[in-house]
Order: sequence, then C-alpha cells, then structure tokens
Amino acid sequence: MSIYIGTGGYSDTDFLGILYPADTKKTEFLTEYSRHYATVEINSSFYAPLGRKAYEGMLKKSNGQLKFSIKIHQDFTHRLTATAETAQAFLQAIEPILAADCLAALLIQFPHGFDRTVAHRQYLATLTSWFDGLPLAIEFRHQSWHIPQVYASFQQQNLIWCSVDYPNIHGLPPSRLLFTSRIGYLRMHGQNLDWWDAHSAAERHDYRYSDAEMQAWAKTIANQQANFDTLYIYFENTVKGHAVYNIEMLTQALMTEAMPVVSPLIENDE
Repeated sequence: MSIYIGTGGYSDTDFLGILYPADTKKTEFLTEYSRHYATVEINSSFYAPLGRKAYEGMLKKSNGQLKFSIKIHQDFTHRLTATAETAQAFLQAIEPILAADCLAALLIQFPHGFDRTVAHRQYLATLTSWFDGLPLAIEFRHQSWHIPQVYASFQQQNLIWCSVDYPNIHGLPPSRLLFTSRIGYLRMHGQNLDWWDAHSAAERHDYRYSDAEMQAWAKTIANQQANFDTLYIYFENTVKGHAVYNIEMLTQALMTEAMPVVSPLIENDE
C-alpha cells in the first residue's frame, strides 16, 4: 500500500517562503518541490496543450522522483471538441512521462454542466477508449453521475473514481472517499462556502483545513485501506500556502493511523 500526497500544481508563488526558499527562481520551483513531495498534479495542461519538451523538462527538473497526474485539456471535458487525433497528439506529448514510468493518472475533470445524458455517456465511452490502458481518474461535478450504477460500471472498466472534498453546499456532490479501482484518487478542494460566488479558482480554494478535519480524513482513509493499493491525494488549496500546512497535518494524522506517506527523501536514500 502506497499513499502519495502532493498539490494541484507547483508554480504558485504563494509557496515562496513557505515551501520554497524566498529567493527560489520559477525555473527551479519543480526541483524544489520534488525535494518535499513524491507526486504532483499538473493543471496547466488543462488550459493549454503542453509539448513533449515541456514534459521532458519536468522529468529532468524532478530527477525522475515525481509521479505526475496530468489533467487533460479542456477540449476533452468542457468544450467537447476533442478528436481521436487530439488524443493521439496528447499521448505523443506525454510519452516521456510514460516511458519513465512516472505517470500517476490522467485526470479527466468534467464541469458541473456535464450531466448524465445518453449523449454524454456515449461521449465518455469514446473518450476513455482513446486512452485505453492508462490509469484514468474521472471527476464528475454533476450529481447525476454519483449513483451505484456508475460506480459498478467504473469497477467493471477499472476506471478510477475521483473522490473529492467539496463544500457542503447546494449544487455540489457530497464529499466522500470511493474506490472503484485498486488505485485511488482524492482531490481536496476545501470547504469554502463561497464556492459559487468566488471570482477565481484562488478565491474558491482559499481555505485551510483544521487539524480535526485532517484527522477525520486520515481515519476515513485508514478504514478503507483494504480497498486500495495506491492512493494519490492532491490539495488544490495552494493559495496562501494552505496546502503545505494541510499536507503536513494529514501526513502526521496518517502516521498516527500507521499509514505512512511515500517520501521522496526516503526513496532517494534507497
């Protein structure tokens, strides 16, 4: 059993003076990040396609020590304009990550408006076929997908259910930890009740979990340890460095539950 914890992205300048030394150059952020964590979720790939050289650079800067989760471009999930050729170009770009065995998962995050219609179900089937054989973590924000029938389908297809922690407000599915594969994926979005009124992702994720909240999540994970072999946890609340503090809290809470977190320092020593 392996638990990896990291953040959604590594380039937030709010990490300076908290995770990174204050004088760290942006070109050195990933190298510094890989000294602390063993996995990272790449979100910039959602906004603009990244080329092969970008991924080669990530591997070099992290010395092959990181497991990368890569969020696929919004053409696949929000605009629904992607094609098989688009998928092939993406696969060619990430080939260095695949060849180095540094892929944690591909993150497929659908928006709230992607409900469970026949057309959307057919589209999802086509989309997953383009990435057949790769670990796919899928996040649904529309409640219609959060039903036993979908969970069973994911188990049959060995798809990874992207578990989330959302604010408990109308319009968002409930927070829960669910495993449909031996690989688990958990995104910690925070509990900011101003989710719908926020003007940016940074505002939406401006939330720092308490020790009690992290201890509760650690117990939830420990109670389900028989249901997974590998679990990736990503904190999206990087604004103001919240994620850094929360990772430390959760790591300590998991250790109390006798569930150690994979450390890049330990791996380097080995």
